[in-house]
Amino acid sequence: MAVNLPEPADILPVPGVRLATGAAAIKRAGRDDLVLIAFDPDTSVAGVFTRSAFRAAPVILAEAHIDRGGVRALLINSGNANAATGARGLEDARSLCGALAEALDVPMEAVAPFSTGVIGERLPVARIDPVVRTLPQSLDADNWLTAGRAIMTTDTVAKVRSRQDTVGGREVVVTGMAKGAGMIRPDMATMLAFVCTDAPVKPVCLQSLLDEAVNLTFNRITVDGDTSTNDSLILAATGAAGGAAIDDPSSTDGRALFDLILSVCGELAQAIVRDGEGATKFVTVRVTGGQDEGECLKAAYTIAESPLVKTALFASDPNWGRLAMAVGRAGIDGLDPAGVQIWFDDVKVMTDGLKDSGYTEEAGAGVLARSEFVIRVDLGRGDREAVVWTSDFSYDYVKINAEYRT
Repeated sequence: MAVNLPEPADILPVPGVRLATGAAAIKRAGRDDLVLIAFDPDTSVAGVFTRSAFRAAPVILAEAHIDRGGVRALLINSGNANAATGARGLEDARSLCGALAEALDVPMEAVAPFSTGVIGERLPVARIDPVVRTLPQSLDADNWLTAGRAIMTTDTVAKVRSRQDTVGGREVVVTGMAKGAGMIRPDMATMLAFVCTDAPVKPVCLQSLLDEAVNLTFNRITVDGDTSTNDSLILAATGAAGGAAIDDPSSTDGRALFDLILSVCGELAQAIVRDGEGATKFVTVRVTGGQDEGECLKAAYTIAESPLVKTALFASDPNWGRLAMAVGRAGIDGLDPAGVQIWFDDVKVMTDGLKDSGYTEEAGAGVLARSEFVIRVDLGRGDREAVVWTSDFSYDYVKINAEYRT
């Protein structure tokens, strides 16, 4: 059950972007599992991809095609990751890119593929190919929500968000969708996310805006600490809003567009945590008082990914000793426990490395019984800070992953 995560609403089409979905029975019959996102000519496309050594075949091809330039279409499938499939996996991905390229009358390299689902199994190309060839017939600018549902695997809610504001004297739209609920500890982005805008942006500038937004959003979430083989995030700018192309991310227009992109990416990233497999709690881990941001992130991620912490959160058990354990093993050189403070929301748990004299179990349990709360840690070493968003581990998390392939 998702934590305070409503169904998408007020989704805005992006001029220059059209979407289509289809059903190829990749994992099961009766649901859409293919998505086509088509761009107008001269669209700028940027991407970030998983750092896993087991990069899936579609990741390898998508990155190569985007680096080449001229991408006109994204082909996405759910139900099968096409990862750990070797040379045959690459052949399968190329084959489907070629099928779509023929249907769209564009070069094969103008299609970037993306997959999500079970690792280690080949794509059922024979079932997918004929459906892929029909997708262009149903392209529509208003298909964002349908597409958001088609890329889901263990997600319980489609994740689609929009923002609109003035950039460079023109109304600009940013709309994005994402999927992900488990195997989430993005080392660049999330499992799959696609964000589009009609703002005019030069490719190098677009990549810079994407990198900055990712580091503040998708790179600050974790469900279980596992980085997917297929993590991919794409940002496309069609330029349909008109005007001069933004070429400086630090310019006034660059910062205005960045704020829109950051807002959409932030909501999508947090939606993934709220929809974490079996999640009952949405938890913000804020670490302050670090000498640098890196050591704050070390402490925050160690807390957010500790199975002992996460199971205590599920039980609303204010076992602050597990937080002390996590901070202590975070690998912060020279950390002095006597300088550490810890809070559950506004309830102070630890003062100078010891249980706070005014702390009570009842007060701590009262905070952890909420569906959303903040764990704050002050390392007492400096003025830097970092935030990570996470969820708890419930009985359902184990059940979902134990039965993932059944």
